[in-house]
Amino acid sequence: MNRPESIWNNSGFRLYLSSTAFSGIAFAMQQLLLSWVLIGILELPATQVGMIQAATGIPGIFLMLLGGARADGRDPRSLLIRVYAVAPLLPVFLIFIVGLDQLHIWSVLLWGLGMSVVISYSSPAQQSILNDVAGTQVQRAVSATTALGFLVQILGLSVAGTMDTLGLIPVLSFQAVCVGLGALAVRRLPPRAVDGQLSEEAAWKVILAGLKAVYQEKVIFHTLTINFVSSIFNAGAFMTVFPFIVKRIYEGDAFLLSMMMVIFYAGAALSNFLMFRLMPLQKPGKIFLIMQLSRLLILGLLWIQPAFWLFALASIAWGLNMGVTMTLARSIVQETAEAEFRARIMSVYSLGLLGSAPLGALVLGWIIETFGTLNALIPAMCISLLLFVYGVFFTGVYSYRSPVHASSHAAIHNS
Repeated sequence: MNRPESIWNNSGFRLYLSSTAFSGIAFAMQQLLLSWVLIGILELPATQVGMIQAATGIPGIFLMLLGGARADGRDPRSLLIRVYAVAPLLPVFLIFIVGLDQLHIWSVLLWGLGMSVVISYSSPAQQSILNDVAGTQVQRAVSATTALGFLVQILGLSVAGTMDTLGLIPVLSFQAVCVGLGALAVRRLPPRAVDGQLSEEAAWKVILAGLKAVYQEKVIFHTLTINFVSSIFNAGAFMTVFPFIVKRIYEGDAFLLSMMMVIFYAGAALSNFLMFRLMPLQKPGKIFLIMQLSRLLILGLLWIQPAFWLFALASIAWGLNMGVTMTLARSIVQETAEAEFRARIMSVYSLGLLGSAPLGALVLGWIIETFGTLNALIPAMCISLLLFVYGVFFTGVYSYRSPVHASSHAAIHNS
């Protein structure tokens, strides 16, 4: 009985992981840098923070779709090289502003918007490359890539958390160097043969065809719908509410916020290491929906304002939960999507993951100032319950069976 070869023996996959590590560090720093510059340095109220976070993130919704359209029918590797090569100019710009002592809302908004454009436009291309190097081990490749992403987020957050001690300029310099190294590392990936006919079509037609493919594949459509709605209030809560809980409820500084975000992502990384051992999963959709329901209990614990050690444990549990749901949603979509539309479908996945949080920030910033910081967690608690009910009783996600698991089982049985 022959087992599939370990994915770690795949040189293309190892190159893919190395190419995502440097850029991942720089992008991970962005979340904490933007939040703390607005909250801790400029000391803006939650309503303004929410509006700025939304203003920097919402344009990414459209750019993700365009990024997916550009990646299908082209070599996504060349797209990444060009985007990553330009990205270091953005933190260099903010370094220049800080050096002139001219840090204000508009300069931060311009920097944040630029980084959001880079992250949004490059994400579908980066994700579509995964299938090229993963072969039949898509679930494990997604789990390993996601785990690495969380680990580099921990590193990026740890560095960003020193901004009060070291200052913004050294931290932004590190961000610029990392994204530049990402541009160099991605060059080592092999190019992909491209479909010249698709690359000649109008972008809006290519995007529309991708959206049609998402709607026609109902498991993908419902998974993306659940992921999108969940991210509005859950990812939005982590991006907007969590920093205010640390600062206002537990009287923390930038370093404490970075450490709390580190343990959150440590929980997410741990969940992916555990899943990697169990993959391929036969019914990932069932676990995905159960995790939606379990999040209700975690957020409920945060809502009652527990002692700090319980708050830390709940943050780890929230990270574990998020790590599972993110990986399973991506696995379902990535292993089900047809190769012809994969980058465009993954752009819709990225839209739900990254583009929805700014929408949540806009609403949650208002809720924080109107009803209190902790009460901004209530919408996420209600949505978690509703999405579980919707997924179980009104979609095929709960009964979804992985084609990768079936093919792996058949290969082992036939051998």
